[in-house]
Amino acid sequence: MLRRRLAISCMLCALVLPAMARTRPHYGGRLRVETEGDPWQASEGIARRLVFDGLTRLDGDGTVQPALATGWETDSGAHRWLFRLRTSVHFHDGSPLTSTAVLASLNLSCNGNCPWTAVHALGSDVVFTGDSPMPNLPALLASDRFLIALAGAPGSNIGTGPFQIAGFTNGALSLSANEACWQGRPFADAVEIQAHRAARDQLLDLSVGRADLVNVPVEMIRQAQQQKLTLAISPSVELLALEVSDSGALANRTLRAALAESVDRAALATVIFQRQGVATASILPQAISGFSFLFSADRDLNKAHELKGGLTAPALTIQVNGDGVLQLAAQRIALNLREAGFNAVLPDAASTGHADLTLRTLALEGGEPSAVLENGMRGFGASYISAAGGPVALYQAEREFLDRHTLIPLVDLPRVYAVGPRVRDLHLASDGMPDLANASLEDAP
Repeated sequence: MLRRRLAISCMLCALVLPAMARTRPHYGGRLRVETEGDPWQASEGIARRLVFDGLTRLDGDGTVQPALATGWETDSGAHRWLFRLRTSVHFHDGSPLTSTAVLASLNLSCNGNCPWTAVHALGSDVVFTGDSPMPNLPALLASDRFLIALAGAPGSNIGTGPFQIAGFTNGALSLSANEACWQGRPFADAVEIQAHRAARDQLLDLSVGRADLVNVPVEMIRQAQQQKLTLAISPSVELLALEVSDSGALANRTLRAALAESVDRAALATVIFQRQGVATASILPQAISGFSFLFSADRDLNKAHELKGGLTAPALTIQVNGDGVLQLAAQRIALNLREAGFNAVLPDAASTGHADLTLRTLALEGGEPSAVLENGMRGFGASYISAAGGPVALYQAEREFLDRHTLIPLVDLPRVYAVGPRVRDLHLASDGMPDLANASLEDAP
């Protein structure tokens, strides 16, 4: 009986071990990525998170973790923060990571509306001071905006991250593994990024094996699912919103309030984004704050007409920061505004004049609700006062800001990627960006 059990155990091991070997991460190979946008664009550039690191990072749950800083401490009621830098870290060109290098990078990336009043180097530490409390600073420093680059380097594209620039191959950006990365070497030997590829071409390349990872526009999720593609879909991590000028034609707050009541958010989410977005009138998604439902996202055309009353409705120009589906969304918004008595027009693409309304998306970074709200408000150019006191204070801070009607939230959107069969262990970060440093290729040697 004992021999029989041993024989069965050996047979099971013989079956299980090869299966484990097939799923164990492999080192090597070239990961081929295609994207519709610019790989260096802030908040959504896929190359940025591969080349640069921040002082802190957010894990998959949105919790702040050490990165280039190993620890931090605060005093003076969060008016002052000290961050201790990790030792023995080098930029890709061999330059050491120092507090002065971090200071130079931060001064370049944040030359206005910073979360801090001043930042300076203190030995091997970096110290931030603020006229107002900065309770969210560790989370804010994990944002894409504050990733650390070597100042003065050509193109400022030298960082400390898991991959470094190797050049361009057939028009694609080529990144090679940073063998001396402080986090450990990434699994893939290289990442090749083909930028400015139309979404349909990306899906075609993935289906025939010419790409391993492509970004999928939200409105094309159903098409990708019908093609039986493997999708990685994040929660709501982007906000589609209208920025509203508070000068000139729209200096009157009542007119701006009428605009907010005029837009049919539900139609944008249902028709333009094919039910893959969530209509919203708040900056913070419901899953983050728990009180998004208190901001009504319903269109109220009667109220819009009532607010507008006898006020003169000036001609309004709508600028679009993006193309494709955002252009369609802008056309739909213009139609909504005309139905409310506003003369809304979309200038041609070559126009560079003043825009009364700007349609754009904003990354919702920060993890913790108050940090996400602060990031969102600062991303739209607004100052932020710490909302200490829990959800009620946070709601009041958001309500006070939105009641100015200089920002009209419209739709919460996820980030979506289609993944090829060669890719293993791909996970999305809390901001919806793919973690390519920890992904591997099944057929790597």
